[in-house]
Amino acid sequence: MERIFEDDAYARACDAVVISAGADGIRLDRTVFYAMGGGQPGDTGVLRLEDGAEAAIVDARRGESPGDVVHVPAEGAALPAAGAKVTAEIDWQRRHRLMRIHTCLHLLCAVVDGPVTGGQISDGKGRLDFDIPELTLDKAAITAALNRLIEENHAVRPRWITEDELAAEPELVKTMSVRPPMGQGRVRLLEIEGVDLQACGGTHVAATGEIGRVEVRKIENKGRHNRRVVIAFAGE
Repeated sequence: MERIFEDDAYARACDAVVISAGADGIRLDRTVFYAMGGGQPGDTGVLRLEDGAEAAIVDARRGESPGDVVHVPAEGAALPAAGAKVTAEIDWQRRHRLMRIHTCLHLLCAVVDGPVTGGQISDGKGRLDFDIPELTLDKAAITAALNRLIEENHAVRPRWITEDELAAEPELVKTMSVRPPMGQGRVRLLEIEGVDLQACGGTHVAATGEIGRVEVRKIENKGRHNRRVVIAFAGE
């Protein structure tokens, strides 16, 4: 399956052919739908058939084989037949907000010095958990540092390395609880120029200035070595 979002996060729609459709979902030969993973939710949207019929997609998930994307239709939606030509279109407003938050969480990795033990991305907010023994994080200082990096408008770009290259540089995997997808021979990195470089298969904006102003909503003590930092778009 061609996963267009891996190289072009701004692609909102694509023409595709249905490979299969059943109770577990719909598979296409190519897609712009990001499949849930790495803390980022799967895309929602619609599949439009040539006869004008539509199937609402309420989620996108990873299939059993590496790189497979399963499009989950709304309950009761009519399934397209195998071989049917469709236009796959994501809910762009939702995706773009997820892209902005996801990229900001990478900035948070650069601002907070500590291993990441978990994270979650949602529409308008996100959080990372850090393995930090003492509650020494300051909301105002982190907010200021994040907005400075946003205003500096650093370029953001994906690039690829082999799985062997990743094995030789394990520090590129910064989230202890989530490993990058393996088995395809290569691994995607996300580089924020001059700020951060790490393995990531998610979707991101092209420059940090596109994120907009953010704020640290709260810092929670989730255990002896677990500090949760929650961020959100400022003013929302």
